[in-house]
Amino acid sequence: MKAFISITLAFALIVVSSVFMSNMPARAQTLVGGQSTGGEIPLSAPANATSQIKTLVLGSGCFWGAEKGYEALPGVINAESGYADGQGFSASYKAITAAKRRFDPNNYAEVVKVTYNAGILSTQALLQHYFESHDPTQGNRQGNDVGSQYRSIILTSDEQQLKVAQAVKAQYQTLLSAAGFGTITTTIKPLKAFFKAEEYHQNYLAKNPNGYCPDHSTGVRFDKSSQVQVDNSALLAGKHIVVIESRSYCPYCEKFKATVVNDYQGDIAISYRYADQLQGLQIRSATWATPTILFLENGKEQAGAQGFMARDEFYQALGAFKLGDSEAYHIAFNKGTERPFCQQYDLFKYTGEGVFVDKLSGAALFDTKDRFNSGTGWLSFTHPVKGSVTYHEDNSHGMQRIELRSKSSGIHLGHVFKGEGPNGADRYCINATVLEFMPRG
Repeated sequence: MKAFISITLAFALIVVSSVFMSNMPARAQTLVGGQSTGGEIPLSAPANATSQIKTLVLGSGCFWGAEKGYEALPGVINAESGYADGQGFSASYKAITAAKRRFDPNNYAEVVKVTYNAGILSTQALLQHYFESHDPTQGNRQGNDVGSQYRSIILTSDEQQLKVAQAVKAQYQTLLSAAGFGTITTTIKPLKAFFKAEEYHQNYLAKNPNGYCPDHSTGVRFDKSSQVQVDNSALLAGKHIVVIESRSYCPYCEKFKATVVNDYQGDIAISYRYADQLQGLQIRSATWATPTILFLENGKEQAGAQGFMARDEFYQALGAFKLGDSEAYHIAFNKGTERPFCQQYDLFKYTGEGVFVDKLSGAALFDTKDRFNSGTGWLSFTHPVKGSVTYHEDNSHGMQRIELRSKSSGIHLGHVFKGEGPNGADRYCINATVLEFMPRG
């Protein structure tokens, strides 16, 4: 049927989008670790991220209409017509349509290689569209297109796709049986090789708007009413951290949770979303690799990074987001020292009972029961909360001192001076600017 339809020569290419330049301080724009937020979307995943770009090869009869259908799905990057799952001869349109190949089990199938962003279009959703778009019970045919090249077939690229395909097929069989249809004949197997079809087959219906585009769908649909809708209204006010993760296993997502998030107690909440759950938010970063970490204010992205962020990288980005270009940022990350008797010191020197916490991580650092007035103009303590700080040699400014850093975030806190506290105790001299106070209880 298709062979008698006129063909014109035109070809459409994919366009790529670009990511934004952050309006954060310059040091936050090259966010560390995975990828900078500036420049074009990278063509491959960062080394410390799990790629959401996947390919699936699908056969459902004539590839002209199928290709157009896939290209219309949000999340599909490219759809390419071709041949697969044959052997014994070279794949070409002329060869697969030869009379002797009509019911040859070794014939190639007409297929479409679909490249998609699984963070936007899940493998399950793509396969639901696939089954709904044709009649998978017809065997070596789709309507008047008869022959083994028109068979229903799914060729997967990884084990996860294989499992999802088998599950979706089973679900659709239940729906078809209830509607009076027969047994699904769709073959599901790993892809061995894909051969791109001749140029005139690519984007055929874009070149021939009145071309052959049959609809052999059964009319049976999956129930999508139970899909979870995410409410993002809470993210539209104030500052938030959003982590884009994968529906499938993402080793870098798990590593980020284990090394950073599990110990985080800061006052800027961390939320988790999939890439297709960002409705109502103004996101500029590419979200196809996981994890992607986004810093939002009033629902608008201020900065973002693709890929795993180590503890120090995350807190430096968080510091730029929360503190901006301030004295607190300079002290925390450039080992600065606040002026004695500064405003923050005056606020903290007469607080009630409680603990002073890391301004970024929220981890407890010093208790008021260990505070004393040293007369120096800096907050002073006899010792920190056990296990909350680390000690480092500091020979800057021609002095030999012991620097203190927060164990949770790595930010600079101050110094410890041996024997300068009450009754010969040590004096922990701390910058109030990098602390927050939490009343007891």
